[in-house]
Amino acid sequence: MAWTWEVISNLVHNMFQSTPQGTLGVSLIFIYLVWMVSMAAKRICQNLKEDHH
Repeated sequence: MAWTWEVISNLVHNMFQSTPQGTLGVSLIFIYLVWMVSMAAKRICQNLKEDHH
């Protein structure tokens, strides 16, 4: 898990040294990632609440 934080911090560091387009692109990727994880968590919670039997 430590390598994940290293990759993310490196990406953010490089993002701030990039062009405005690169900064916007990386920001949108992070927003999309957060959205995907939150939707997955929401679906998991909904499926756990439903009785499948």
